[in-house]
Amino acid sequence: MSISRRKFLGLIGSAGVGTAVSNSVFAASNKHFTGYPESFAVLHDSVRCVGCRQCEEACNKVNDLPEPDQPFSDASVLDKKRRTTAKAYTVVNRHDRAKDGIAPVFNKTQCNHCLEPACASACFVKAFKKTKTGAVTYDASVCVGCRYCMMACPFDIPAYEYDNALSPKVVKCTMCQPRILEGKLPGCVESCPREALVFGKRDDLIKIARNRIARYPKNYVDHIYGEHEMGGTSWMYLSGVAFQKIGMREDLGIKPAPELTSGALSVVPMVAALWPVLLTGVYAITKRKEKIENEEKNQAVNSAIKATKAVAELKIGEALAKAEKEQEEIVEKAVKSAVDNAVKANTEEAA
Repeated sequence: MSISRRKFLGLIGSAGVGTAVSNSVFAASNKHFTGYPESFAVLHDSVRCVGCRQCEEACNKVNDLPEPDQPFSDASVLDKKRRTTAKAYTVVNRHDRAKDGIAPVFNKTQCNHCLEPACASACFVKAFKKTKTGAVTYDASVCVGCRYCMMACPFDIPAYEYDNALSPKVVKCTMCQPRILEGKLPGCVESCPREALVFGKRDDLIKIARNRIARYPKNYVDHIYGEHEMGGTSWMYLSGVAFQKIGMREDLGIKPAPELTSGALSVVPMVAALWPVLLTGVYAITKRKEKIENEEKNQAVNSAIKATKAVAELKIGEALAKAEKEQEEIVEKAVKSAVDNAVKANTEEAA
């Protein structure tokens, strides 16, 4: 069985951090979690999506993200494939299907809010959490920036604020968790003019999806993406073409990420012990570096003061010597003048 580099890194990342908290880590469990009862989800029907990108604009507004370089009305953005970034939690991509005699297909990408999130299983400080609403939330206050979550995600979703030098965070779609708690729809769902996005209880959405497939079998692939992929997700998809043809992975299987990584977790316990040691070492090295920098800085300042003082003393000495010489010349000149005047006076009296 082949294994991709990303999957390998995901397994290693999940394994390494998972062992940091022993059996209490969700990732290390072999028990399959089927999701919270009555949890919410979103169904994306790519057959109805027209690529208007109003969902992107709503996401940008709800999350107070920076304005994009090109306006959301600029369709040329769809000429190239994009992924989620620190400044765009969701993106719509166009998949041209002209050779198959069908119109382009548009697909929306964002965090899929897995029932058993790989990001949460990889996070040893539990910065990620699967909530009862269905959203996978992130707590930046406990994040140490290891970015194992980014390696672990099979959908390549979490992004990192590399431009934020002071307090960078891992960012992704929040499923509009604050709005859900207020009884509101996620911003993207509320803005969709074609009802290509439907929000509701996950079980109800599965029924809706099955009904659409049954009523229009020629329009849909007989599969609900996300119902079972990676143990199930809270974002699910319908499509009129194979999901692989619209940029979605079909090689993930139905096992959740924690189940896949549990074997690796059991054979690399040393990572658990090494991680806090590594962090402690990094902290000690950093403090040592700061101490050395401060000592070197103080030494440099003292040397500069001494050098400046020596130069100043030299200048003052030279100035005093010059002044003294000039004073002697003035006195000598005055004495000579007085002598000359006296001689002249005596000569005049003698005459």
